[in-house]
Amino acid sequence: MYIIDPNGKVIAKYFEEDYKDRVATADILARQFGAQPGEARAVARAAHLQITTAASNGIARPGLRITLALDVEMIAGMHVYAPGVQGYIPIDWRLEEGGPAAKRHPFDYPGAEMLYLKAIGETVPVYWGHLRLRREITFGQEPALKQLAGPTGELIIKGVFRYQACDDRKCYLPENAPLEWRFQFVGLDRQRVPAALQHKAN
Repeated sequence: MYIIDPNGKVIAKYFEEDYKDRVATADILARQFGAQPGEARAVARAAHLQITTAASNGIARPGLRITLALDVEMIAGMHVYAPGVQGYIPIDWRLEEGGPAAKRHPFDYPGAEMLYLKAIGETVPVYWGHLRLRREITFGQEPALKQLAGPTGELIIKGVFRYQACDDRKCYLPENAPLEWRFQFVGLDRQRVPAALQHKAN
C-alpha cells in the first residue's frame, strides 16, 4: 500500500511480508492522518482524570498490527507531569506482558508544556487539559491468541496508566488507573477457493 500526497509524491509505503506482519488499514489512517481510533472503546477508573481507551480495530487477527489509544481529560486547573520531570512522578503507560500473543512497539510521549510553579519557584514539564496517547501492538500467532481468548472469543489486552495529579495548591498521591481493550478473536481464513474458481496447473 502506498500513501501519495496531492502532488503524486509517495510519502509512505506499507508491505506485508507474510500473514505474521500485517498492518491494519485503520492503523495506517491513525498513524498517517491522525484518524481517531474508534473501536474497543471504554472508560477507565481514575481518581482525578477521565481516561477513555480505544483501538483502531475491534478484531484480534494473527499478525495484525493495530493502534491503541488513550484520551485523558483533566479537570480545570489540574495537571500531570511529563516524562523527564525531576522530583515528581511522570505519567507512565504500561501494557501487561503480552508474551507471544501481542508484541509491543516503542512509542513516544507528546511534547509537554513548561509550567512555572510559583509556590516552589520551579518550572516543570506538564500536560493539562486534554492529552492523547497512541501506541501500536502486533497480535501474535493464532495458537497464542486462541489460548488467551475466552469461550466467546473475547480477547482482553490489559495495562495501567500511572500518574500524579496536581492543582495550583497541592499534589495528590500517585494513582494507577487500570486499562483494558476488548477484542474479538478471529482466526485465519483457511477455507479453499471453490473448485470452479481454482486455477488449473498445466
